[in-house]
Amino acid sequence: MPQLIFRGIPAEGIRAISVPLVEEMAAICQCGTDNFTLECLHVTAIFDGKYTDSYPFIDVWWFERGDEVRDKMAEAIDRHVRSLDIPELEISFRVGREDNFYMNGRRYGS
Repeated sequence: MPQLIFRGIPAEGIRAISVPLVEEMAAICQCGTDNFTLECLHVTAIFDGKYTDSYPFIDVWWFERGDEVRDKMAEAIDRHVRSLDIPELEISFRVGREDNFYMNGRRYGS
């Protein structure tokens, strides 16, 4: 955790920025780079009966770290992704509660 799920952004682009992005996010969150997961969803977008490009959108699943850290994370993600010549994108943070998170069948942290 955190897990970033990308839609509407080419996987090759995410691969290209993955190392510096994860390193910066790890510094912001004060954790190791191995805590991050990046996933690219391949979706088919349809509008008005036609196939269309999917709008660039990133879901960030994480344990809440406060407004300041969230703002820094959003800025870092936005800057790295828009360096791929993507003019605009949206980022949504979804908060997981540690007491609802299980690893190998055991409650996280127990």
